[in-house]
Amino acid sequence: MSEGTMQRRAQREEREQRAKRLGRVLVCAAAVPVVLVAAGCSSDSGSGESTDKAEKAAASASASPSPTVEAAAYGKLPEPCKALSKKTLEDLVPESKSGKEGKSDDISTRASCSWNSLDNNGVKGSQFRWLNVSMLRFESDVTRGAADKLAQEYYAKQVQDVQAVEGAKGVKSEPVSGTGDQATAVHYDLKKKEGTFKQQTIVARVENVVVTLDYNGAGLAGDKTPSADDLLKDAKKAAKEAVAAVSEANGAGGGKASGSPSKSASKSPSKSASKSPSESASKPASGDASDEPSKAASKSPSKKAA
Repeated sequence: MSEGTMQRRAQREEREQRAKRLGRVLVCAAAVPVVLVAAGCSSDSGSGESTDKAEKAAASASASPSPTVEAAAYGKLPEPCKALSKKTLEDLVPESKSGKEGKSDDISTRASCSWNSLDNNGVKGSQFRWLNVSMLRFESDVTRGAADKLAQEYYAKQVQDVQAVEGAKGVKSEPVSGTGDQATAVHYDLKKKEGTFKQQTIVARVENVVVTLDYNGAGLAGDKTPSADDLLKDAKKAAKEAVAAVSEANGAGGGKASGSPSKSASKSPSKSASKSPSESASKPASGDASDEPSKAASKSPSKKAA
């Protein structure tokens, strides 16, 4: 083989070697962006997935309903001194000229009225009567609960308080039918220096309102003690009338007073009933004898006689 041929073969082999090396470089260079693109897609996909999850969580949180509570059925109270008819007042407190309205920061939430009657028969003695009607309305509150539930709790506590009056003798209780959603009569004797007082207390609930009616009587200066049965009968009649007045004041037509549910009251709750109740709503009106029946019964009728 000639020298020229050998030289050409060496040159050809060298060119082939260079071509192979160049091909490997180009292949590697082309592979780099593919990796980068793949990495970029993977990164974008993860970011988008996290964003979707965050957006879904936010949408779910915003869709969750806020706490709610059923609105109160009754949004106002009747005028307390007009809760009983003229005929009823003439029967229970015949010598009373007018009622005395109790103090209240908000008469739509709590109200009361009382009447005194002294039938003075001179040396034959006197007949004393005292009547008080108090009304307490509860409002629904998200933290405390529905208005009627709050009224039920207060009703139960009120009955217990009346039954535990200091100095009461012969305490008896009985359910009262046909007066609101639930009602209880509590009666007992309370002896004072002026005489023996026959105390009758009716605690009733209609929807989100609690009505407490106190009625007591005594024979003074030697006059005979009134019949507890007669006083209780009159008290039940007056309590039923007061409960009906609450329903009528709210456009319910007195339906609850007869024991039947009031549809109009449950369908048309007042706007004021949705307001948050004040702390004072859980307390009877100032001067309300239903809070402390013993005070009512222990009032000195001798002052009235003067």
